[in-house]
Amino acid sequence: MLPTEIRRKIRSIEIRTSRMVSDVLAGQYRSAFKGRGMEFEEVRPYMYGDDVRSIDWNVSARVGEPHVKVFREERELTVMLAVDLSGSLAFGTRAQLKRELVAEIAATIAFSAIRSNDRVGMLLFTDRIEAIVPPKKGSRHVLRIVRDLLAFRPEGQGTDVARALEELDRTLSKRSVVCVVSDFLVPDAAPARGIATQRSASAGRGWEGALARLRRRHDVIPIIVGDARERELPDVGIIDLEDLETGEVVAFDTGSRWVREGWGEVAAERAEVRDRLFRKAKAEPLAIETGTDFIVPLRAYFQRREARRGG
Repeated sequence: MLPTEIRRKIRSIEIRTSRMVSDVLAGQYRSAFKGRGMEFEEVRPYMYGDDVRSIDWNVSARVGEPHVKVFREERELTVMLAVDLSGSLAFGTRAQLKRELVAEIAATIAFSAIRSNDRVGMLLFTDRIEAIVPPKKGSRHVLRIVRDLLAFRPEGQGTDVARALEELDRTLSKRSVVCVVSDFLVPDAAPARGIATQRSASAGRGWEGALARLRRRHDVIPIIVGDARERELPDVGIIDLEDLETGEVVAFDTGSRWVREGWGEVAAERAEVRDRLFRKAKAEPLAIETGTDFIVPLRAYFQRREARRGG
């Protein structure tokens, strides 16, 4: 049996995300993602403006007037959620942990997928592959995914995005939509300006290469989950900060302007390096922070994809 608090969170996410999918994202998910191909639907009489390349010459000759073939998109997709459960996701300063935000984002995408009759699966990872939920359809399956996101206890604490991407590249046989939800914070071998608890996207194994390889066969959406305090520190005196993946504790004097500015500069440098790696992999990330309305940027992201598809 799940603890009462976890059951309450699952129910809350189910209600909230279902409403958001119905009221806000209705139709946009479907428009943003292409199906697997086109399949023949019917033949009908030619109408002014139809593409002459779609004329069915055999039928046209048989009935004595031009007819065209009509195709419809083969809609069913497989959506795979690759979700980071490393120690750094157990952080949040705006009444919400990053892991809780991850669960809401993943649930929203999953509910959007089943509304379009798509299959949804999930891979949970830290510095290892923690669990794989095979793709299926149905609301009960989505609730199982939400439950695992909130209640699963990972064995690892570190982050290895590349390993998760390589596993998906190896196991996904058909073209899929892959949503990689992570803070993309990996260990930094040489922290800048002595800010030991900050992490750098340039360190560790090169996830950008694994991302680029995965993109060759699949539609990959990187979703960056962050918190405002990872970008800036308030002036609250001397505090101890613990690295949630290594357990290292470092004291900071946040009353020092030099310390606060150094923290912000390291965060900006980390984001710049990370974004450069995304550009190198030719992937457009979506960045979302705790305590904010993630539906607004998610909807805008879907709209951009729809616009590119239309063009």
